[in-house]
Amino acid sequence: MSAVLTREQRHLNMSHIRGKDTKPEEIVRKYLFSKGYRYRKNDSRYPGKPDIVIPKYRTMIFVNGCFWHRHPGCRYAATPSTNRDFWQKKFDQNVARDRKVQEQLKADGWHVIVVWECEISRKADREERLQRLERQIREIQGENILI
Repeated sequence: MSAVLTREQRHLNMSHIRGKDTKPEEIVRKYLFSKGYRYRKNDSRYPGKPDIVIPKYRTMIFVNGCFWHRHPGCRYAATPSTNRDFWQKKFDQNVARDRKVQEQLKADGWHVIVVWECEISRKADREERLQRLERQIREIQGENILI
């Protein structure tokens, strides 16, 4: 089967993918700010350069894209059909790095929260998004809630 995009088109598409200040991150940050939480964003002093750091509660929030960070069971975590070996290796490295960073932060006494893109994206049902954000607030405040 031939590729849908030319090499140049694919390069252009991939070059537009941002690593920070994504829409899902903005949704989470605006919600936190509206609830009175103050935070730092993309703080490079910490392993993994967390998307949101809330020092008062020793909490770090990672807003992960389902595709790049392999959200288990998510329909957005599909593997491309071309060059599968390359992609699988890349995804395995991403997941391993995420796990290592989270373990290191927890060992240093930080509370780590992972929010998946599909849980809070604009495509998600508004009610589901609000429920997920409310659970996040309870996690920050120290309530142990299974996600």
